[in-house]
Amino acid sequence: MERNRPAAAVAAAIGRWTARSPGTYVWLTVLLVTSHLLGPLLPAAGEFVRLPAPADPHTLADRPSQVFLAGLLWLPEGGHWVLCAVLFTLFHAPAEQWLGTLRWCAAVAVAYVPAGLLAEAVLLWASRHGHAPLSASNSLVYATDQGLAGIAAVLTYRLPRVWRYAYAFAVLVFCGVPLGAGPDVTDLGRFTAALAGLACYPLTRGRGTAVARRPRATGRAAAQ
Repeated sequence: MERNRPAAAVAAAIGRWTARSPGTYVWLTVLLVTSHLLGPLLPAAGEFVRLPAPADPHTLADRPSQVFLAGLLWLPEGGHWVLCAVLFTLFHAPAEQWLGTLRWCAAVAVAYVPAGLLAEAVLLWASRHGHAPLSASNSLVYATDQGLAGIAAVLTYRLPRVWRYAYAFAVLVFCGVPLGAGPDVTDLGRFTAALAGLACYPLTRGRGTAVARRPRATGRAAAQ
């Protein structure tokens, strides 16, 4: 029995962590099912979710909600779910526990939708004007990339003020450097999502920081 106690304690801790961030792990579970269990069985993502695979450059303009939903439900081609799970646990789960599930969902949406619209619009313009091959307009913007960048930026406001500027600068540099080395739709979307995440400050009001202030000692305790 004593040998099982450490394992039981770890399992209980994992259960508590997961229960405090249900949206993060429901999303991860969906990504596992669609991208790694069902994905190999289907010729295109759209056949499972009944969404248009990005087969023509007019899909985003005609059915934007379907395109964005496809980006939420599928990992990019070649994406690794285990790495995604690690990153979700490092960024999404703490953000959801801090903000609450509804505010976390709002922050993901604020990061993903504008970034996706801008990235797809730029890509469509480039393909139509000969700056990118027409096939490039078939690219799909994935919420996993944009959501992670946006939430990483939102976590700026979780830090004490003395660390916020350095952390925000690091996030923007990480997301922005690829733009100078042959940018693509993913790089542009990720950087835009980081900027949108920084604009989510109103969602963080009243949520506190990672370091709570110690209550001031008064009366006899102060004298001691």
